[in-house]
Amino acid sequence: MKRKPRSFKATPLQVDAPSGQVARELGLPWKHTGMPKLVLGRREWIGLPEFGVGPLNAKTDSGARTSSLHAEEIQVAPDGLNVFFVTRDHYGRRVTCEAAIVKSTRVKSSTGVSRRRHVIETEAMLAGGFTWRIRLTLANRSDMRSPMLLGRQALAGYFLIDPQGNHLEGALRDLEAHFPGCHRS
Repeated sequence: MKRKPRSFKATPLQVDAPSGQVARELGLPWKHTGMPKLVLGRREWIGLPEFGVGPLNAKTDSGARTSSLHAEEIQVAPDGLNVFFVTRDHYGRRVTCEAAIVKSTRVKSSTGVSRRRHVIETEAMLAGGFTWRIRLTLANRSDMRSPMLLGRQALAGYFLIDPQGNHLEGALRDLEAHFPGCHRS
């Protein structure tokens, strides 16, 4: 007999305790050693609410240091502070994005080629509703199976990876429920 997953409703409530203490009491993930961790599969559904991008099928990769997002038509603003790019969601829809450039760095790809990439920062949301801040490099990932790669820096502190699992934090419909506007049109 298949178990029906339980769901919970969260209500905002002001608390006069440090967030680490509240997370510990509730058994929630917190970015410190020894705190509870969420288990991710080798692929997870992710949305990027600040850009209105989602769903994305992201690959978790503990061998990669940095995370990466598929980007086309990358253009840096004349002042060098912002970058404009186009990405695609799971359904192939083009989404035009603008983000502040956190820094530019050299990244060695899985093929061993080193290239300069722009680094941006945004909020990521898992299908289960968990959100956290991540940094992403922008690269053309059109030849890759996943348009997004979650590297060690984004995974550190919050997650453990089960390499046999896929989408352990929730199904595509779960992300669509948490992230308005990311459903198939």
